[in-house]
Amino acid sequence: MKVPYFQVAAFTRDPFSGNPAGVCLVDQWLPDAELQRIAFENNLSETAFVVREKKSFALRWFSPTVEVDLCGHATLAAAHVVGQHLGFSEPWRFHTKSGLLAVTRTDELLTLDFPARPGEVVEAAPAELDGLGDTPQAVLKSRDYVAVFSSEQQVRALRPDFARLAGLDCLGIIATAPGDDADFVSRFFAPSAGVNEDPVTGSAHCTLVPYWAQRLDRERLFARQVSERGGELWCELRGDRVLIAGHAVTYLEGQILLPVRK
Repeated sequence: MKVPYFQVAAFTRDPFSGNPAGVCLVDQWLPDAELQRIAFENNLSETAFVVREKKSFALRWFSPTVEVDLCGHATLAAAHVVGQHLGFSEPWRFHTKSGLLAVTRTDELLTLDFPARPGEVVEAAPAELDGLGDTPQAVLKSRDYVAVFSSEQQVRALRPDFARLAGLDCLGIIATAPGDDADFVSRFFAPSAGVNEDPVTGSAHCTLVPYWAQRLDRERLFARQVSERGGELWCELRGDRVLIAGHAVTYLEGQILLPVRK
């Protein structure tokens, strides 16, 4: 059984930076266990599985160990594949666990239309957050914890204890601060999902953008994720939605060869 497969670097123009996502094109859903095995074998932050429907696509995302409810970079990668390689015109619409998600293109930028997920202030931070290795100014929580620091240098200097962070009751932990040459910067850690540090995390910006838009009194924001690979995101808060734009570039195109299922 041959599954068309692409590896796309998202939120970058450089295939050796940004966040690499696997994109598998399947005619119909394989068993969940098989989808998870493929994602584990790919060993990327997320592998996206895409099934074509009449005028849209169904989309699911898997980390090496779990299925996730929302993923930005793999959605950007999936839109890049169906537009660049399959020739479908935009807007590209994906049915997902987080509802209908649309992606549009303006020149070279692909823009995700995602739900906003504002964080609530946490008065008493859980002890496991000490695993970040530094004390944040404030802590918020939505799907993920958000640790707010005073400077970009603090965020870059974090050397987390991933075993301790894995004990938190959430998918991931976002560290963020004002940026030196961006409105804000971030890093994202998700050891409980098999991803110690995610290179660039679109879904984290569903929480970051509402926070920084309010703090900076500005709806349009430019962000950097300051992981080792790094990435750039152009963001806008629109009510209960967040627009997250970035570039994408194909690194690899091929096939996954699966045993024939009886």
